Amino acid sequence: MQGDSLFAHEHELYRDSFRRFVAAEIEPFHDAWEAAGVAPREVWRKAGAAGFLLPSAPAEYGGGGGDFLHTAVILEEIARSVVTAVMGFTTHSDIVGRYILNLGTEEQRRAWLPPMASGEAIWSIAMTEPSAGSDLKAIRTVARRDGDHYLLSGQKTFITNGWNADFVLVAAKTDPSAGARGISLLRVDTRARGFSRGKLLDKIGLRGQDTAELFFDDIRVPVGDRLGEESRGFHYLTSELAHERIMIAIRCAALIEAALGWTIEYTKERQAFGKPLFDNQALRFRLAEIRAHVDATRALVDRCTALHLKGRLRAEDAAVAKLWATEATKLLDDLVQMHGGYGMVREYRIARAYTDARPNRIFGGASEVMKEIIARAL
Repeated sequence: MQGDSLFAHEHELYRDSFRRFVAAEIEPFHDAWEAAGVAPREVWRKAGAAGFLLPSAPAEYGGGGGDFLHTAVILEEIARSVVTAVMGFTTHSDIVGRYILNLGTEEQRRAWLPPMASGEAIWSIAMTEPSAGSDLKAIRTVARRDGDHYLLSGQKTFITNGWNADFVLVAAKTDPSAGARGISLLRVDTRARGFSRGKLLDKIGLRGQDTAELFFDDIRVPVGDRLGEESRGFHYLTSELAHERIMIAIRCAALIEAALGWTIEYTKERQAFGKPLFDNQALRFRLAEIRAHVDATRALVDRCTALHLKGRLRAEDAAVAKLWATEATKLLDDLVQMHGGYGMVREYRIARAYTDARPNRIFGGASEVMKEIIARAL
């Protein structure tokens, strides 16, 4: 759909640069990373050197000094190229990095952010547990105060960057009797005694994205490695969920736009019964319907992105954007169908997009949770 773009010339230059980086440093190796279930640390260092980690953090902390639209560029281009083995870049940069920037002391920012920006230190955030997904207040990981340390024990699962992580920002209960009001955020060094990883999780989609189980057995965490105030963690986490959800919506909007483009191109070239598939009226009309859905998704996501840039994105706005954009990825089923058997072959982008899109309706808050958030605001 034609209209004014949110992106300025500087963002498009950044986009061109990242596309070249993807073509040279990611796409040639992506199949191998998917087979391994994880991207190598070297690509993180290359991304850091090229300015693609912490793009919106201030330059004084090693960041790119950009704004949220630089983050949006990375989200869109990873989606359009279906190079999901490096989706963890944005978790590291724009979720964990944002927490540190907003909540950290000046000493923490200066110590923690520059190695993140260079790719020398990889971070993950650990909220989800085997018995606590969207319900954050149900977490069981506990951090007991012991002098100037906490003793951290518990388990986390489905942790992006969990395998490669040098540091993990862990949500734990420092006051188990207080429920949601007893959660704090702690930085854990993965070299610490008592830390261990389970296996890399073998997923049907996002196969190259580093996703792991993490275990904490009485790890001693210095009080100085707590991020923010004690027992304010639930507030911090829920305050940032709108940011995470608009990121997911941006990624999904870009993916379905790209997938529609691939399918139009394919159906115009692919011959069946002596003519292009696109000449079939039923197929063309379905593509037209999908185009309408894709444009509506883009309009909604752009509106919410603009609100976020102004600091005015409400929780229910982000929930609407995430719900609509992630549910819109169901349209990929029809686009796969139009590719016939080739739509099932992972050599084709449409096949990878189909499986990689599915988790978006679960993480960052499941679609059912988004409906509840929206309904409460009515």
